[in-house]
Amino acid sequence: MMAGSWQPYGKAGQPDEWGGPGDASTGAKRASPSSGDNSHGGGTPFTVVITRPAGQSDGLAGQLAQHGMRTLDFPLISIAPVTDDAPLRAALGALERYALVVFVSPNAVDRAFACYAAVSSIWPPALPVAVVGPASVAALERHGVAAPEHRVVSPSGVGEEEAARFDSESLYAALETTFGVDAFAGKRVLIVRGDGGREWLAERLREAGAEVETVAAYRRVVPEPPIAAWTQVHALLEGAPHAWLVTSSEGVRNLDELAREHLTAGEIVELRHAPLVAPHPRIAETARSMGFDRITVSGAGDVRIVETLLGLASSVVQPVQNTPAQAPANPRMTDSNNSSSTANQGAVTTGAAVSSSASASGSASARPSYASSGAGSSAPLTPPPGAGNGRRGAGTALLWLVLVLVAAGSGAGGYLLNRKVDNLGMQAIQRQQASEQQTAALRARADQVAAGSQQIDKQIAQLEGKIADAQNSQQALAQQYADLSKSRDDWTLAEVGQMLSSASEQLQLTGNTQLALFALQSADTRLAASDNAQAIAVRKAIAQDIDKLKAAPSTDLTGLAIKLDTALGQIDSLPLSGEAIVAHTKPEAAQPADIAQVAAATNQPKWKVWIDTFVDGVGKQITSLVQVRRIDNADAMLVSPDQGYFVRQNLKLRLLSARLSLLSRNQDTLKSDLAAADATLARYFDGASKDTQTVRELLKEVNDGSAAVTLPTLDTSLKAIQQYRSRG
Repeated sequence: MMAGSWQPYGKAGQPDEWGGPGDASTGAKRASPSSGDNSHGGGTPFTVVITRPAGQSDGLAGQLAQHGMRTLDFPLISIAPVTDDAPLRAALGALERYALVVFVSPNAVDRAFACYAAVSSIWPPALPVAVVGPASVAALERHGVAAPEHRVVSPSGVGEEEAARFDSESLYAALETTFGVDAFAGKRVLIVRGDGGREWLAERLREAGAEVETVAAYRRVVPEPPIAAWTQVHALLEGAPHAWLVTSSEGVRNLDELAREHLTAGEIVELRHAPLVAPHPRIAETARSMGFDRITVSGAGDVRIVETLLGLASSVVQPVQNTPAQAPANPRMTDSNNSSSTANQGAVTTGAAVSSSASASGSASARPSYASSGAGSSAPLTPPPGAGNGRRGAGTALLWLVLVLVAAGSGAGGYLLNRKVDNLGMQAIQRQQASEQQTAALRARADQVAAGSQQIDKQIAQLEGKIADAQNSQQALAQQYADLSKSRDDWTLAEVGQMLSSASEQLQLTGNTQLALFALQSADTRLAASDNAQAIAVRKAIAQDIDKLKAAPSTDLTGLAIKLDTALGQIDSLPLSGEAIVAHTKPEAAQPADIAQVAAATNQPKWKVWIDTFVDGVGKQITSLVQVRRIDNADAMLVSPDQGYFVRQNLKLRLLSARLSLLSRNQDTLKSDLAAADATLARYFDGASKDTQTVRELLKEVNDGSAAVTLPTLDTSLKAIQQYRSRG
């Protein structure tokens, strides 16, 4: 089942041609045949099987009932909410991004506005809206979107006699007429539809330069008709006058699928010979491809559908009610290739004529006949007495015999005709099954060919990859052969050159002269085993560079980096100015002195000694509770605990930057970071604290020990190696 061939219908049930029918005109103005009783021979009324989604065929059913036709709701498609409406909500919440919004059906309008109600109750007046047919226009009006406040674009009819096409092609033509050919170039267009659908309009808009986004507002599912509906379908297929109204290509495919599951082989044949009414030619093409052979294209709109169904009902009723001389009226725009029906009617008519002839012959043979008594005698013979009764009895018996023979012949002919019709039906089923098997075999063959083609493409890609690998391997082997063809001295000098290049890079990056000196000594040891004159020249250059490295002063960058790491580790424990730990003393009463002994020793009165002792104790206790310190920087006292955290973090960042500058031998940045860190320590931290003094001392040692030293280079040795390579 292809999801892209159908779009749902509006409340009025009009088809809308959006990859299948969906929304058609509700206001087509054509004269309908006069209403009347369309019962079949005065007994069973003509039945119309309506296959629209549930709840969308009330208006059409009412019009058919007014004309005396019975309806049977047999939905072939159900409309259900989408599993995830987040994309729809996101698109409707950002309508300012779009230059046009297209709704493919009334269901799309209703579902979208139900979701849009959570965003706003007013549609942007400046945002144009495009719909496929008048039913969608009516749905927009129900939600407050209508002219002249809003701009609504839809296809329109071209005349009274020619029905308007309400499909993607007509809508695109209306958009070009309204806005121009290149009006949407570089702009965004939103298409609200069901899950799937035709991509024709989206592709045309993209070709015109628009950026098209599609969101699903609903999804279509295959319903399971109830048992009561299937019971009525079985009864209709047994010979009751009826017609099927199919309003979507997907509905036709669903009907074929459900018929294979619930109907017998004979009922499937009858179903495919039953009259089918389709509002759009695309639906008729789909039905014809599924095996239906009595298809009538009615045009869009309930009025045209009712008119077509009335014509079909008249064509079924007239051959029974009128005389055989009256020819049945053919419905308009009927596409039928059912030859068996015509043949059956002809056979029935012929049988009736034969029966009539046989009856007439029987009547004629029942008349009395007289034989002449001689040749050439024309005078009738006089019957003997009593011969009249015998002749009448013989005539009656002969008449009954003829009637029995005619009845037996008619029964045998009907039986043979019925068998012939059954055989034709079985042959048609067998041919259809054979064609389906051939189609399946062709599809399987096509899949095999496609799979074989993909396999060949994979094999070709693998062969190309193997060829590329072989070429790379050949080049690598050639390079290895060239390398192996070198002499031992060449290998030695190549190794020495690599060692010198690494030593030079390490010397420039880290300034480690000891490592560079070790590399030069190792290279000289490697060349000592060679008697090549060029090797001796390289050794002389290496000796000159060794002397320069030994004479160069060394800087212990690692030791200085360790000092910076130590300072970093102590930042969190440094006290800020004003928050140094104060040794609070607990006031305690001193041991009472012996007043009498003190008075005797000082020759003072006891009361005076007691007062002096009391005042001295109180003064000592007050002194232990209060401390007075000097802070030169008043801003440091205003730093809150939270601000103190950021002061420490900034100081750490300064020290980390200084460490990186030290290792990269960037003297300017190193001096600047150390000076800023020392200024922060002096301004915001307690200078009397030993920890603060220790950190500042470490920074001073790093600053003094990182004096700029011009490092020697290994240019002499590298030039000697380069000269050897250029000569080689």
